[in-house]
Amino acid sequence: MNLIAPISPPPRAAALEKPGLLFLCHRIPYPPDKGEKIRAWHMLRHLATSHRVHLGCLIDDPADWAHLPVLRALCADVAAFGLDKRRARLAALARFRPGRPLSLDYFRSAPLTRWVRRTLAHERIDAILAFSSSMAPYVMHVPGQARRLLDMVDVDSEKFAAYAETARFPMRGVYAREGRTLLAFERQAAQAFERTLLVSTHECERFATLAPESRERLLAVENGVDLAAFDPARPAANPFPTAAPHLVFTGTMDYRPNVDAVVWFARAVMPLLADLGVVFAIVGANPAEAVRRLASPSILVTGRVPDTRPYLAHAAAVVAPLRIARGVQNKALEAMAMARPVIASPQACEGLRAVPGRDLLVAEGAEAMAEAVRAVLAGAHPGLGAAARRAVEAGHDWSRTLAPLFSLLGTEPAR
Repeated sequence: MNLIAPISPPPRAAALEKPGLLFLCHRIPYPPDKGEKIRAWHMLRHLATSHRVHLGCLIDDPADWAHLPVLRALCADVAAFGLDKRRARLAALARFRPGRPLSLDYFRSAPLTRWVRRTLAHERIDAILAFSSSMAPYVMHVPGQARRLLDMVDVDSEKFAAYAETARFPMRGVYAREGRTLLAFERQAAQAFERTLLVSTHECERFATLAPESRERLLAVENGVDLAAFDPARPAANPFPTAAPHLVFTGTMDYRPNVDAVVWFARAVMPLLADLGVVFAIVGANPAEAVRRLASPSILVTGRVPDTRPYLAHAAAVVAPLRIARGVQNKALEAMAMARPVIASPQACEGLRAVPGRDLLVAEGAEAMAEAVRAVLAGAHPGLGAAARRAVEAGHDWSRTLAPLFSLLGTEPAR
């Protein structure tokens, strides 16, 4: 479901007065239904109020082609190019080079490269924003005076290093190599761009530790939440088939950190709550086989749903038991915006402008997580949801979190 209504383009005369921005994204930034697309979409729609945006992106989900009209109504130009996941994996392996991350060649597109060159040659481009390190090679060394910004979002190399710690042979070696080679590339890219954006001060500090030569080039641009879309006052029909209390987890369910989180919660925490008759609802698209196998009377695996908000609205509590996490978790922000009690691991709380114990509960380990769930269901924290909503209103409105980006570009969003 599209949570954001399409925006009408500005009048042609007004658009021509705006500075030009080349915005490159490794996945189409609409609809805002997963972490990276949520951040990219809100950046794009805010920047389009002050810039003529030339958007270049890749599409790896055939269903996403239907969303191009929304983007074309917002941007001066939209160029989207298909990416077949299987072929991209094979191409990355075929292009294998010592010291080169596989992820760069996975997102390598000759048509996108040609479009970038044509756009830079024939359009007025005052600034370039490459969204993710995978888009950096397209514009790292292009000539011209345009300001070059890289939004790495998270330190992705750290994610692959974390994968390696728990993976088995041979993937342990693959992930470890990707972590090493991607960090080396991230360091090169940070030196090639005027500024590198990361999602929190914690991520900035971590990358500055790994790449001290780039410390002065880093800028924290935090994630926000759409407070109008995720509004607890909106009526929502109960989507659950039973009256049992439901503990909800939302996210794309073929994403490794999400899979790890729900499998762990199902196996380690749910047995400790068996006497309460609760149901663990795993809400999200593309559930991996390990997730589908969890389905049982006490564990609901929904697959793709048209809208996650009814599931959040009728949750007894929302859990975010992530053990592998980078940056700010949109799943936590959205649940807090819906005024639901949130129980999260320490890893899922990094970068949140929230006070543990007042705005959400932080629990580490199975017993602590189960104890926190019991306390919420027993009514021990009656003000937790309302405090969560107030926290995100104060700290995670997109107009506030994106202010450093506009200050860097020397522009102001239209109001």
